[in-house]
Parts: sequence; structure tokens; C-alpha cells
Amino acid sequence: MIEIFINGKPIACKEKQTVLEAARSNNIDIPHLCYHPALKPSGACRVCGVEATSPSGRQTVMLSCLLKVKPGLKVLTDSPMVNAHRQTAFERLIQLAPHARRIRELAQRYHVELPPEPDECIRCRLCIRVCHEIVKAGALKMEKTAAGGRVVKGDGQCIGCGTCANICPTDVIKVTDKDNVRTVSIQGETIGQLPLARCEACGRMFATADFLNRVSHINPEHPDTKEHHNLCPACIKLMSTRARTEKAHLKK
Repeated sequence: MIEIFINGKPIACKEKQTVLEAARSNNIDIPHLCYHPALKPSGACRVCGVEATSPSGRQTVMLSCLLKVKPGLKVLTDSPMVNAHRQTAFERLIQLAPHARRIRELAQRYHVELPPEPDECIRCRLCIRVCHEIVKAGALKMEKTAAGGRVVKGDGQCIGCGTCANICPTDVIKVTDKDNVRTVSIQGETIGQLPLARCEACGRMFATADFLNRVSHINPEHPDTKEHHNLCPACIKLMSTRARTEKAHLKK
């Protein structure tokens, strides 16, 4: 047997064991992701780094899955040098797999700070601006966070028009019509949930009553645009085509 020291504690090890194997055998925790007891170690993830002191007193970070035990070897699993190495290793991994839950949970367990998980929102504020400036519903706002802010439900009432979803360059805002109800959501948070109204011509559910009411009270430069606001786009197109055809026949 070989005696080494992990965090100042003497540990009896078998020859040819690695420091990680010795630590695991003695219930000493060292983070790892690419290690498996049935396979040869590779050191690919690099999160199992420990601070090793050589006989000459030189301290360096080495990967515990590759570091073989030697008589008198002194190892620290938690030190400023180890923490700096661990931070770099986790940052590299999260760049490769930004949504990996296991990596984030392991990093949190070892008090490693990582950037927030990407949510596909680029903070362009187009949705907020169009809702305030054009739709005038004020249903969205930017909430300050440590990551720089996120779009959340605003003080106004969503009318379910879907303009925010149409203008979003990354499609992070979702509009779902199900069971005659329209739901507008962003990153899992519901912004608005409103019943759909039927087209007066074909009977198809196509828009929310709040949206149709808003359209009916708009006073645009071209008043004709608010006609037939209780008809779906398909029926309006059909009526317009018929009107043009009838007008052409009358001219003849």
C-alpha cells in the first residue's frame, strides 16, 4: 500500500491507482464528468483538477483522473489554484453545451459561477416597442436582472394580436391557439390568454375579441382598413376578389 495525503488526511492507496480513484475509495469528493471506472481515463473534461505538491515543494494543478499515486504525494481538492482551474474548465464546457443541466448543477455544487443559460432572446426590445408604440397595449416590459434584463409581462393587458411574435427576430415569443383560446408566451411565461372569436362568414376561430375591438376603434388614415373586422383574412380576401370582379363586370 502507498500512503498519500489528500487535504492533509493520510490515505492508504493501492499501487497504480489514480488520485481520483483513491479519493472516491475514501469518500473524498472531486468533480468529474468524463471519468468512468470501466474505461481508461482521458482527462477530457478537465474539471477533476487538484493541487499537487511535488517533493521539491512545487505546487501545480494536475488532473486527478490521470495523476498516479506516489508515496508522500500531497494533494488539495479545494484551493485558490484549484478553484481558478475549475472555473476555466467549467466555462469551456458550458460554451460547448450551454443547455447541459448536469454541467450547470455540478458547477453550482462547487460554487462555480457560469453565465446564464441562453434563452434565445437578444434583448432587441422590438416586441416591447411595437406593443407600446403601435398596438398601444403595453403588455410587455424589460425587467432588470443580473444577466442584463429579460422581457416579462408588462403593466398593460395583452390583446392577443400576436404582433410581438411576428416581429421577434428569434421566434422566442410563441402564439398558440388551442381549444378556442389564444395563448401568448415568452420563455414559458404567459403574457396573455384570451378566447378566440369566430369569423362571421365561415365560422372559423381566427382572432381574439379584444384585438377585434381594438381594430374597430382605430381611426387610421385609410378608414376602409377597419371594414369587415369581424371576418377572417381568408374571407376578407374572398370578398375583396368578388368585389373587384363585380366592379370589372359593371364597367363592361
